[in-house]
Amino acid sequence: MDTTNPVLPKTHTTIRQDFSGTPVTLAEGYSTVELIVTEAMAVDNYGLTHGGFIFGMADYAAMLAVNHPNVVLARAEVYFIKPVVTGNVLQACGKITAKEGMRNIVDVKITRGDDEVFSGTFHCLITDAHVLEKRT
Repeated sequence: MDTTNPVLPKTHTTIRQDFSGTPVTLAEGYSTVELIVTEAMAVDNYGLTHGGFIFGMADYAAMLAVNHPNVVLARAEVYFIKPVVTGNVLQACGKITAKEGMRNIVDVKITRGDDEVFSGTFHCLITDAHVLEKRT
């Protein structure tokens, strides 16, 4: 991650970055994440990458754009535009496009060089407490 950037991740602090990507840029309402696609993500002998890894990367970029410890995904509309294969280097950019109270809408685009391979809109909620925290 850009060490000159004063914004630090407040969410998803123990995520497997080898599967979800590594933060490159983190700013108020914006993030970029990079992922090198590995053989472990392939579904066949062609090296086609399972879409779950692509979605996970996009979700991670959205969560980092919101950057709150209690952010959760409520809904997503996504488009898988082009196939991804082993060895591809991907960059996901997440940007908050709307806020309403504790609701954030984040647009995410994933590119491979100049090619867009994925786009989506992620509806992210910030809860009062962690979703697994016991409430009395």
